[in-house]
Amino acid sequence: MYPPELVAPMKEDLTSAGFKQLTSAEEVDQTIKNTEGSLLVVVNSVCGCAAGNMRPGVKQSLESDVKPSTLTTVFAGVDGEAVAQARKYFLPFPPSSPSIALFKDGKLVHFLERHHIEGGTAEMIADNLKEAYKQFC
Repeated sequence: MYPPELVAPMKEDLTSAGFKQLTSAEEVDQTIKNTEGSLLVVVNSVCGCAAGNMRPGVKQSLESDVKPSTLTTVFAGVDGEAVAQARKYFLPFPPSSPSIALFKDGKLVHFLERHHIEGGTAEMIADNLKEAYKQFC
C-alpha cells in the first residue's frame, strides 16, 4: 500500500476531471452492475506510464462529443479490494495496471492493458478511446 499523501495528487488528477473514486468491492459491484449506458473504469497507478500517458490520454479522450456517461477509477496499490473486484469484471484479461475498461450496460466492450499504454503516447490512448466511444457510447 502506498501512503495516502503520495497518491492524493494522482487520484486528484482524475477525480478533478469528473471521475468517481471507487474504494470498495461493493462500490465496484454496484457501479458496474447498475450503470445503464456506458461506463469507463480506469485502473490508476503510481507508475510513470500512468502519469505520462494514461491519465493525460484518458482526460484528452473526454474532449469529444461522444464519451462515456459514467466515469470511475480505482487505484492499484491503494484500493486493493476495489481493484481486485474490478479485475473480476475485466476477465479474460489478466491483471494490469494501469488499464482502462469500457463497459456498455454492464458488459466489457473495450479494454486497454498496460502494454497498450506503456510506450504509447497520450494522443494514441485518447484516439483509441475516442474510437471505442464512437462505437459503444
